Parts: sequence; C-alpha cells; structure tokens
Amino acid sequence: MKIRADCGIIGNPQQKNITVLALVKRYLKTKTGTKPQKKSNYRFVVNILKNEPFSGKKIGAIKTSDAKLFLIKLQSDGRGYSTVKTVRGVLRPAFQMAVDDDIIVKNPFGFQLAGVVVNDSKTREAISRDQMRKFLKFIHDDNTYCKYYEAL
Repeated sequence: MKIRADCGIIGNPQQKNITVLALVKRYLKTKTGTKPQKKSNYRFVVNILKNEPFSGKKIGAIKTSDAKLFLIKLQSDGRGYSTVKTVRGVLRPAFQMAVDDDIIVKNPFGFQLAGVVVNDSKTREAISRDQMRKFLKFIHDDNTYCKYYEAL
C-alpha cells in the first residue's frame, strides 16, 4: 500500500493499472442474482467493450474527457442512444466501485449523458390514431365485442 500525497487516500498503485475491461468484468462478478435479461445486457456491453481500444486503457489514466469522447465515438460509429446509455450504465457503476475501493479518486463517468451525446431515439406509438379509430369502430359495431366498447 502507498499513501498518495495529493489527497491522503491509501490505495494500491498496481490496481490503477487494471484495464477498463478488467474493471467491468470485476464489477459484473459482484452482480449476483441478476435476471437473465440483465445478464444478457451485461454480455452485450462486454462484447462492445472487447472491440474498442478504450477497454484496454488503464483505469488510473482515464479522465472525464476520455469518457465523454469514448461515448461520443460510440454514437458516431453508428451506435444508438440506447446502446450508448446501456454502455454507460455499466461503466459508471464499475468506475464508482473503483472509487469506493480507493483505487481512483474520481469517477470519470459521473456526468450527465444528455450533455454529451444526442438523444436520437424516437418514441414509437403502438398504433396510429387512424388505426385506433378503426379498431374502436369495429368493437362498437361488432355484435360479439360491442359489450367491451365502454371499457375501451
């Protein structure tokens, strides 16, 4: 253990040398009892990170600007806002774990996502207004389903 003169926090200098991918994998090991869909999302993020040079960087060298530039790069490479948000949703708590373990001083992903990447996602409607009118008219006029019209 070594005492850092800048803030007096005791930390292990070797732990700062672990990569982003290794940190994420370590963080995911702490996530026990997760549902299958959540585990699938975690695997999705790990697969994205495996193909990115960013995942090979040492966590002690990552600055907030590096984190922002990485997320911007993901979006400019064609990843959607939802994917970028999912990746950040794993990286942010992983780096927070490193902060809590006194490996790093500050979480480089501790910023608002909206100020960095553009939310290009579109809200989808289940059915259009015209389709809804036709459906309700069918329910109203049908002998079998007309009893449900008031409920709808």
